[in-house]
Amino acid sequence: MRLFLASASPRRAELLRQIGVEFIRAPVHLDEQPQADESAEDLVCRLARDKAAAARRLRRDLGPDDLALGADTLIHIDGEVIGKPRDVQDCAAILQRLSGRAHEVLSAVAVDDGRQAPATALSRSCIRFRTISEAELRAYCASEEPRDKAGAYAIQGKAAIFIERLEGSYSGVMGLPLFETAALLRQHGLEVLK
Repeated sequence: MRLFLASASPRRAELLRQIGVEFIRAPVHLDEQPQADESAEDLVCRLARDKAAAARRLRRDLGPDDLALGADTLIHIDGEVIGKPRDVQDCAAILQRLSGRAHEVLSAVAVDDGRQAPATALSRSCIRFRTISEAELRAYCASEEPRDKAGAYAIQGKAAIFIERLEGSYSGVMGLPLFETAALLRQHGLEVLK
């Protein structure tokens, strides 16, 4: 049994290695736009399932016992999904909105075995940012770190100094909730911590 990771994320790869899971990278690219009237929870779960299913479809070398794993993470505040920053100005606008407030991080993981609909699990975390100064905002947004990050920050990087409190899953905020991931993999017969 092999595991195909439907992601190019170095963070997701690092997290899987952390729990002793061997995998083959199988990145996919999907339209991540929400559907009409789709909740944040439904969106993140659908994207995780769609990524796992796309990896199964696109990889010709998957055998009948192989698994595909997809994951997605998003930031949710004031009823709105906050995506990745388009540029430095967008990064500053996102972080100003999060500054001094709490927001929700939703991270979903899905495992597709090719026999039934992908099994999905959702991790929900709450992050409270302290107030970010203008100088910190400018310096952080000018760095490479916020690029390609939901909410314009990485918990495991420089932005850790903004985080006053975390309730939930650190690995989920990084992009792959390990508790939920390990449970889904074990349900499908793949052992972790080997």
